Amino acid sequence: MNKREIFDQVSDMEKQIGELYEQLGDLKSQLSDLLEENHRLSMENHHLRKRLDRDESDHKEESIEENPGGEMPGEGYDNLARLYEEGFHICNLEFGSPRQNDDCMFCLDFLSKKNKV
Repeated sequence: MNKREIFDQVSDMEKQIGELYEQLGDLKSQLSDLLEENHRLSMENHHLRKRLDRDESDHKEESIEENPGGEMPGEGYDNLARLYEEGFHICNLEFGSPRQNDDCMFCLDFLSKKNKV
């Protein structure tokens, strides 16, 4: 094998490695998109299940008995609680933005204050 053939082989290998590297980058991008979509769908599924469970428990409570004695929170409070359960902030710091973590202590504090009134 002469020097020219060795150089040509190395050049071909370099070209193949470049193509493989490009394919690997494309696969990595597609995997990232799939992971993001999976996370988004998991969060949506989680929120839908919580809402379904809450709706079922609300329906059972209504059929068993009406609220005896205590004062019911207003419609605005119910809307805020519903927004929080659907995964959005209701605190004044990040109102309306999606919650990244499970719970926000400011939102929970706001809900607990309204519950005590």
